[in-house]
Amino acid sequence: MKTRVISAIVIVILFVPFLIIGGLPFAIFMSLLALGALYELIKVCESKKKFPVFLKGIAYLLVIAFCMNHFDSIEFSSNFDYRVMAGILFIFLAPIVFMDDFDRYHFVDALSLIGSLLFIGLSFNLIVLIRNFDLNYLIYLLLITTITDTFALISGKLVGRHKLCPKISPGKTVEGLVGGVLMGTFVATAFYYTVIQSNISLVLVILATAGLSLVGQLGDLVFSAIKRYYKVKDFSNLIPGHGGVLDRFDSLIFVTFAFIILKGILF
Repeated sequence: MKTRVISAIVIVILFVPFLIIGGLPFAIFMSLLALGALYELIKVCESKKKFPVFLKGIAYLLVIAFCMNHFDSIEFSSNFDYRVMAGILFIFLAPIVFMDDFDRYHFVDALSLIGSLLFIGLSFNLIVLIRNFDLNYLIYLLLITTITDTFALISGKLVGRHKLCPKISPGKTVEGLVGGVLMGTFVATAFYYTVIQSNISLVLVILATAGLSLVGQLGDLVFSAIKRYYKVKDFSNLIPGHGGVLDRFDSLIFVTFAFIILKGILF
């Protein structure tokens, strides 16, 4: 626990200055984290079969391009170019034919690289765009995930009795889920209503925040399922006591995607 707390303090010290500064420094910082996240995801996938080095290199370059896309824009709107998607499909699918060797590279490998690249690139780019649009919105999302995860852990240890998804994550309990959602909703709603805007239905904010908190727990479980499938405890040991980049950003990635769906409808 001591190691976990110390690591958390270090994370805050490193992350907060870039969060406050925003702009290019924050985009570069998030791009580096995205590289680490993609590396972790590819490494886990490669526990079963190695990918061609040159395709991994292209994936790393593209994830940086995704993260830096419109990094200086304050307009929070969709700007995905389908020509980019078409290019990515050609880049990662064409080598299946040219290599003509399923032992080296096949369709499942291509989809794994494409999926990993898009999943990490788009999610980390959205974090950058949300920061550019309004720092307070990103703080709101960070509060949801951080408070939910913290109190889910505490509640689970103190009163956890009923297993939530024993085959995916044996340590998680229903009581932990409830405790995490309750506290995450309370703290994040209080922040939203006092800092962001108060001329909105409190009930609506509570329901939306609770929904985002639940989605964060879902994201945690999805990444736990990935680790369970590949039989690894953490995505890496980059952060002592916490694991890797994906172990820290799993909830935020899903909450960010859910927030995009709700933005403009409820907020």
